[in-house]
Amino acid sequence: MTTELSISDTAARLKAHFGEGVAPAGDGLATSPELLPRVAGYLRDTAGFDFDFLDMMAAVDYADRFELVYRLLSLKHNHTLTLRVNCDKNKAVVPSLAGLWQGADLQEREIYDLFGISFNGHPNLKRIVLWEGFEGHPLRKDFKDGAYGAGD
Repeated sequence: MTTELSISDTAARLKAHFGEGVAPAGDGLATSPELLPRVAGYLRDTAGFDFDFLDMMAAVDYADRFELVYRLLSLKHNHTLTLRVNCDKNKAVVPSLAGLWQGADLQEREIYDLFGISFNGHPNLKRIVLWEGFEGHPLRKDFKDGAYGAGD
């Protein structure tokens, strides 16, 4: 059975390494977009964590921000961890994790396509669900599609 790591213990270990840049956040840990690649790399490469698999990635559209949710899995230890990153709606850009986990490639493209969040450093950031030339990002709360009246 897969187990969830202790958030308080994990936060304490990461705080010792990253300072206040990592904090408990509900069922996981939160970090900033600026620290995301370093924190993710640390979680992947540090003995005891060994998060070698990005299980899933999702975006959430709140009124004042976007939140990216990363679900990490260690196949070696059979444990999981949720990592959360907030980004500004007006400048929805975060670093890509495709260089750390190959599974981030398509998931970042899907989030880019449907939410309009850009991933700096992504090797091929282009639409994957909708066609080139489609205007807007349909999973944003402010999306309006004149053809179908969605978002009214």
